[in-house]
Amino acid sequence: ADWEWVLGVDLWGVVHGVRLFVPMMLEAAAKDPAYRGHITNTASMAGLLTPPNMGIYNAAKAAVVSLTETMYQDLKLVSDQIGASLLCPYFVPTGITSSERNRPNAPKDSQLTKSQLIGQAMSNKAVSSGKVTAGEVAFKVFKAISDNQFYVFSHESPKALGNITSRMENIVAMKNPADPFLEAPAIGAKLREQLRAA
Repeated sequence: ADWEWVLGVDLWGVVHGVRLFVPMMLEAAAKDPAYRGHITNTASMAGLLTPPNMGIYNAAKAAVVSLTETMYQDLKLVSDQIGASLLCPYFVPTGITSSERNRPNAPKDSQLTKSQLIGQAMSNKAVSSGKVTAGEVAFKVFKAISDNQFYVFSHESPKALGNITSRMENIVAMKNPADPFLEAPAIGAKLREQLRAA
């Protein structure tokens, strides 16, 4: 049920949007050479970095990254009038950590697992400490659309983007994924201890 709900919202919501709006944009472009359209899909840094203890969310957001990169290439094959962007926010205080409130038909008696509770606490802390506002992210999205820029990041710090670089370097070098807690070993040790406790 968790997989179906998260994929239904985070992946299929995007798929349905693409399937509805892209054909309409292509039709408008075919009728009017002055028409310009643009579609922006929201993934997450989790779709690029695969942080631990977030498997369902990571899988959904990685699929959105792949879908949108492919859509960008496909659109370039058929039209110069429609652009695409991919928004990958880091921790932005938007209420995302309380999204369970929107879940239809949530089992009333279901108990969260230990890993779900720990993951929820980690997400709550990270998101609540976010320094970039949703309004600032929206401004970046509109600028990216105006500039026909594909990748849009809420946080453009060397550390945030450096994590993507490190992941890609590991992939190309055929290295195992790096320890995400390399720079914060105390957090990694605490998480391992909590998850391994009986």
